[in-house]
Amino acid sequence: MSLTIDNLNSTQIDVLKEIGNIGAGNAATALSKMISKRVDMDVPKVNILEFRDVADLVGGPEAFVAGIYFKVSGDITGSIMFLIDINSCKFLIDMLIGGLDFGVIGEQLNAMQISALQEIGNILASSYLGSLSSLTGLNMVISVPSLTLDMAGAILSVPVILFGQVGDKVLLIETDFIEGSNHVKGNFFLIPDEESFEILLKSLGVL
Repeated sequence: MSLTIDNLNSTQIDVLKEIGNIGAGNAATALSKMISKRVDMDVPKVNILEFRDVADLVGGPEAFVAGIYFKVSGDITGSIMFLIDINSCKFLIDMLIGGLDFGVIGEQLNAMQISALQEIGNILASSYLGSLSSLTGLNMVISVPSLTLDMAGAILSVPVILFGQVGDKVLLIETDFIEGSNHVKGNFFLIPDEESFEILLKSLGVL
């Protein structure tokens, strides 16, 4: 049977939600330390979906977003992808280094701003993956981040180009980070290679 959220039992779903809660909590703490401001979060939404359906979650294939990519190696292989809408990106960058001209959506970021966004992505990805590693006992290592600013449809072709064929299932952890009046919506995707989802669930003792 194909692995989807529909054929997972309640225990498996609860475990995946716990991964989302812990990972998002650690990410909020790391982000708070990074910008030296209090960062709260809404309860994350956790789901398993088809890779081809990802673009619809961020406003459709033509929505302009930032994609931050990492190759995952170790006991689980695949990739991690953050999709963040451009306004959330600008809030994140402005919180970290300031001086961002909010201007026209879709404008090019300079090297310092790109570096800041990559570092934020690195810290968030490490927080999620660290939580997953602690819960499963699996060794997982992420690569140096790769950043792309483009329409969601174009960005979603990047994991295939950079990392080869990706799996057809995605673990989504959708979280709203809150700093003052600013809301940053982060979509964290774990895209395991074939067999890795089963390894993940078996390591959690729920398969």
